Amino acid sequence: MAFLDLTNLEKIFGTNRVVKDFSLGIEKGEFVSLLGPSGCGKTTVLRMVAGFEMPTSGGISIDGQDVTDQRANQRNIGMMFQAYALFPNMTVADNVAFGLKVKGVPRAEREARVKEMLELIGLPELGTRFPFQLSGGQQQRVALARALAPRPRVLLLDEPLSALDAKVRVSLRNEIRDIQRELGITTIFVTHDQEEAMSISDRIVVMNGGIAEQVGAPFEIYNNPNTRFVAGFVGTLNMLTAKVEDAATGTVTVDGQPLRLGKPVTAAKGATVTLALRPEAIRLGRAEGREVVLPATVAEVNFLGSVIRIKARVAGTVVALDTFNRPDQPPPPLGSPTEISFAAADAIVLPD
Repeated sequence: MAFLDLTNLEKIFGTNRVVKDFSLGIEKGEFVSLLGPSGCGKTTVLRMVAGFEMPTSGGISIDGQDVTDQRANQRNIGMMFQAYALFPNMTVADNVAFGLKVKGVPRAEREARVKEMLELIGLPELGTRFPFQLSGGQQQRVALARALAPRPRVLLLDEPLSALDAKVRVSLRNEIRDIQRELGITTIFVTHDQEEAMSISDRIVVMNGGIAEQVGAPFEIYNNPNTRFVAGFVGTLNMLTAKVEDAATGTVTVDGQPLRLGKPVTAAKGATVTLALRPEAIRLGRAEGREVVLPATVAEVNFLGSVIRIKARVAGTVVALDTFNRPDQPPPPLGSPTEISFAAADAIVLPD
């Protein structure tokens, strides 16, 4: 049994099944992200774990203890919200100490714990300030310290970085991950930002329509998507239409050119399938190790500094590919004829 076990969770609001037969086991100290678009059910799962929502059916256990029917204040769970939710009339130190005071922790112990938490988040000198005197990033650090102060068994993070600017978000998400690793606390992180989830998670749960479409490590989710939704939601994806020539050997044709995928295709001869390719799998022109070469026309060029994103029209569709900027090699002009190449093994056959 995992440290945190969610078993066949369902949540129904009226006639709307927001979460459907959701099961997930999370090991002690693991950092798991729930990733998906708005309305997919990820925050509802988090709220059920926290005890703010009761499951319509299913169970929740923490460290072998069934907590399904327990109230939020009985579960010893730390929660960090999307809004900072700091008490404006309390100092930073008092905000951090709030949960400890509610639990009846003696004053001397509270003060020592607050000092420890403020040092952990890198703000030891700001204990006497009020929230309005802090930046957004500092307020989120204080909210994290408040959630961690009572030594919770599980930490829940509900899109805590969405209100911050891009540079602060990157810095703070790395700090959160470092602190989580240092404390070894089991953590669930809710986000709709795929880059955020990919960069800091041990595992990702991609959710859609109330179900878990795929659970796996970031490398697995990105490179081996199980469903069309996962493939399209995580990262940029190019799609080419192919015709099946031999399902057993995985031989298909794209724009009349045969290519062998190296694995069987679950479609009949003559059927059309979709081949998905990440931008980094495609090269402009012919390249060693990329045996599939297709004629193309340059449709768009976007200079992004160290990387140039090129869009090329291929076999009736437009594909995106990335190439490194080289001062001695300017990008091709719009409308110019060219070729693209890729390895057949890099093509992902998407199910209908």
